[in-house]
Amino acid sequence: MKDIIRHLVQQALHQLITDGVLPEDTAPNIQVENTRDKTHGDFACNIAMMLSKPAKMKPRDLAEKIIATLPANSNISKVEIAGPGFLNFFQNTDALASRLDAALADAHLGVPHKTPQRVVIDISSPNLAKEMHVGHLRSTIIGDAVARVLEYLGDTVIRQNHVGDWGTQFGMLLAFMEENTVNSQADLADLEGFYRAAKKRFDEDEAFANRARELVVALQAGDDNCLSLWQRFKDISLSHCQEVYDRLGVKLSMQDVRGESSYNHDLPKVIADLTAQGLLVEDNGAQCVFMDEFKNAEGETLPIIVQKAGGGYLYSTTDLASMRYRSRELKADRALYFVDQRQGLHFQMVFALARKAGFVHPEMELDHMGFGTMNGPDGRPFKTRDGGTVKLADLITEAEERAYVLVKAKNPDLDEQELKQIAHAVGISAVKYADLSKTRTSDYSFNFEQMLSFEGNTAPYLLYAYTRVASVFRKTDFTMDGNIPGQIHLHAEQEQVLAASLARFAEVLNNVALKGTPHVLCTYLYDLAGQFSSFYENCPILTAEDQATRYSRLRLAALAGRTLKQGLELLGLQTLERM
Repeated sequence: MKDIIRHLVQQALHQLITDGVLPEDTAPNIQVENTRDKTHGDFACNIAMMLSKPAKMKPRDLAEKIIATLPANSNISKVEIAGPGFLNFFQNTDALASRLDAALADAHLGVPHKTPQRVVIDISSPNLAKEMHVGHLRSTIIGDAVARVLEYLGDTVIRQNHVGDWGTQFGMLLAFMEENTVNSQADLADLEGFYRAAKKRFDEDEAFANRARELVVALQAGDDNCLSLWQRFKDISLSHCQEVYDRLGVKLSMQDVRGESSYNHDLPKVIADLTAQGLLVEDNGAQCVFMDEFKNAEGETLPIIVQKAGGGYLYSTTDLASMRYRSRELKADRALYFVDQRQGLHFQMVFALARKAGFVHPEMELDHMGFGTMNGPDGRPFKTRDGGTVKLADLITEAEERAYVLVKAKNPDLDEQELKQIAHAVGISAVKYADLSKTRTSDYSFNFEQMLSFEGNTAPYLLYAYTRVASVFRKTDFTMDGNIPGQIHLHAEQEQVLAASLARFAEVLNNVALKGTPHVLCTYLYDLAGQFSSFYENCPILTAEDQATRYSRLRLAALAGRTLKQGLELLGLQTLERM
């Protein structure tokens, strides 16, 4: 509808330019917003106020001319002027109902595919030397949700798990593996304990430390034995990660892993190319690039260090190599980096350097989708009671256990298998939704009691809202897939409010795809669930006064249920038919 209205206003403005009412160089950005008060229409546009000065007219007078020039359209019932000159557009409810009937008949819910792109999603990126902890949750699930939305809208999405699988700490770990003959996943069941034990040996035993340093050199030189040990450690560590991804219901697999080590061969070439372009400057033995647009508070130009004085490489070097690979080999139109927002300056600088050096093609979009931290109740980064890092696997287990107690209390007669299945879905969904529903760039406080509540903007509330729709259809011979006869008719206010919200699904998804903001979809689904509840309570469905109304409301309920389910699945949440 917003696109339709923008097009109608554009046509009217073109005519007013032709008529000499507006200057020929008029090229405004036409903004159309949803109204808060539906008595003032469904959509509002402030174009008359924007153009009153170049038109040399009062906004309301210009608004009258725009309305008089607007082409007729069956989707619009009327247009009114409000306040100082807003144009308020009222939807034609019959046309809206027809669009919803078409959406119900469509497996894709009437959501059109956008112009397709190849999009690389840089997601999760744990360090394989340690187990995944809560700090990896946001990158993993926010990136996963955005990837799902992009795929739904028709993009080709290439997930890239840029794991930390290279560096000096691996010499220490390989030396410890060598001593302890690690061969299986069971031998590394506790990665954190293994790392601490290796670090203790490194700090206390000089012979061990020397062996660790030798193994780093040998690994970087491509020694077969070291590579074999390293690959074994990597495979076992990645299997730990995969267990977490599978429990979270995240669409990440071993095939999506492309760690830092995969760019190792290209790092000397990155330095050579930067040298050839005259971009490198030696500073205290290190190779740096200085770009004038990046300065500190004192006005001094900040360096991007791409090679240390001793010849070692840094994150910036690997990031440049990965950008070149994503541009040239993966042919990406867009690359989204879901990384802690505290890395913002780093990404601004390497993005600028990648463009300056020609490592990415000019049209390629590079976006750092930064996020805030997950904090404990005290407002500080989430820690265990003894101050240690919370393992992600332990967090998931606790969520499932708490959900089990909650669900069993509400449904004591459920059999054990179904109880565990529901507890898994509710626990995992609660953790994920609590994160996804917050503005990506904000910090948030982790609170099990709030996220497992059946009241408010929570996963249990939304999962229950969907089961409420499903329960309606269990009492009929129909399904939500569109085998319901008749057509949608929008008479009651609650029907119209629900219908207008359902018609916005495509707009919401495109917003998420553009800005990488799953919380927008969460807010939409929460509002939709509330609107369905109001519709359900005020508009009898199965006991409607006549068959046409019954079918109409069943069709509206079916579209609401399918939209809720699809939206939750795009967030990576598992829906339930009953709770």
